[in-house]
Amino acid sequence: MRAVVRVEALKLVCSPVGVISTLAIVVGVFALLAGITTGVAAGNAELIAQAGPAATLDWGGLLAGAAQIAAVASLLGFGIVLAWMFGREFADGTITALFALPIPRRTIALGKLVVYAVWAALAGAAVTLGVLVLGLLAGYGTPTAEAWASLGRLWVLTVLSAGIAVPVAWIATLTRSLLAAVSGTIALVVIAQIGALAGAGGWMPLAAPALWAMSDGTAVNTLQLALPVAFALVFAGLVCLSWSRLQLVR
Repeated sequence: MRAVVRVEALKLVCSPVGVISTLAIVVGVFALLAGITTGVAAGNAELIAQAGPAATLDWGGLLAGAAQIAAVASLLGFGIVLAWMFGREFADGTITALFALPIPRRTIALGKLVVYAVWAALAGAAVTLGVLVLGLLAGYGTPTAEAWASLGRLWVLTVLSAGIAVPVAWIATLTRSLLAAVSGTIALVVIAQIGALAGAGGWMPLAAPALWAMSDGTAVNTLQLALPVAFALVFAGLVCLSWSRLQLVR
């Protein structure tokens, strides 16, 4: 298992997909938030009207905007990385070589998911740190206890977003297609947005993390917040099961 994790970690670190996706998530959230902050400070009426709770120049407004942006950006970024980690084996034809290894394929799949989980947690920490730095640069002063709590929820949001993206790995395995997995990522984002607008609320695993973070933890209870975790574990199990049953010829 350690050898699998080392190899998969090396693949992710050295790949343009891993580097670009990390930068897109971390720098993207920072840049968008900086743009919103600058626009609000300049008195852009249209931006202020669209920003909603994020239109206030304080920690509350900054973190509200961060939660809104990270909810979508992290799900997209994490899904694309998962699509690459699993779909590339089929797209590049390297899946054939994996059958010759003396390592169970379910172990390889589990190793990929472990590396993905660690990377997602680190990326979430980088996003949170970036928001903290932006707030300090904007002159909001030392974060209050409430702001620290919101920063913690922002990190949890990114981690849970990584979890609800796990079905992308299953889609890549079933379809053996990188493009299908990317399409699955987009579908997850759309379903999450529709679910939130339809009033599914915290009972929809795809929407619960964002609603929880954006409501300061008031709109989603503990049981509802546990659903995304169970959702991720179920699909992680399906991914490992599918890899254990893989055949060279379908």
